[in-house]
Amino acid sequence: MSRLQSDAPAEGAREATIRASFPLVRAVARRVLRVVPAADLDDLVGDGSIGLIRAVDTFDPARGTALESYARRLILGAMLNGLRRLDPVSERARRTLRVAEQRRYELAQECGTLPPIAELERADERLRRARTSAHRLSALSLDAPLPHDGAVLVDWGTDPARRADERDKQRRLREALALLPERQRRILAWHYYEDLSLHAIGARMKVSAQRVSQLHRSALARLRVALPGL
Repeated sequence: MSRLQSDAPAEGAREATIRASFPLVRAVARRVLRVVPAADLDDLVGDGSIGLIRAVDTFDPARGTALESYARRLILGAMLNGLRRLDPVSERARRTLRVAEQRRYELAQECGTLPPIAELERADERLRRARTSAHRLSALSLDAPLPHDGAVLVDWGTDPARRADERDKQRRLREALALLPERQRRILAWHYYEDLSLHAIGARMKVSAQRVSQLHRSALARLRVALPGL
């Protein structure tokens, strides 16, 4: 019997074990999703499947542990690693914050009051940098309450779709302006942003007002072509 033939039963048993254990991946993924609602179920299942395969390949029944218990740990670990990769805040910064919180509660037990985090920051520059990084990179959730110390400007009268459309128009205008010759860009900036008259611009550029007017009209014509319907 060839080695390929002898390995076939083992490979078939491995695949059968993986298939039979796959419901465990979905069960763990649903539990993680309840704790981290922003996670994607399909991504969790994908990462957990890698953990399941690793568990089946490395499982040793001689250690006295059931496959389900062993696989559950590796599945959960793979899902958590996948979530960490999506976190814009570095793991080092997260670890610094966890250690600081642990230290705060230790001080609370010693002193009877919970010290403010700013007090720990003054003694630890790394903690200040970690909190700054987490504050800048962590996104706000529309479903979660705002941070207690967050300063957020709220405009209830603005339509999000309208805001997105305005931002798109501004982006297109900037791109179109960047394609204009430098002199035309300067004329538009002075005329529309600094409120200079065409005569004043001509004096600044040391050309006639008629020439400035020609360049102005040419710039507007280029923008109309580049931005139809804007």
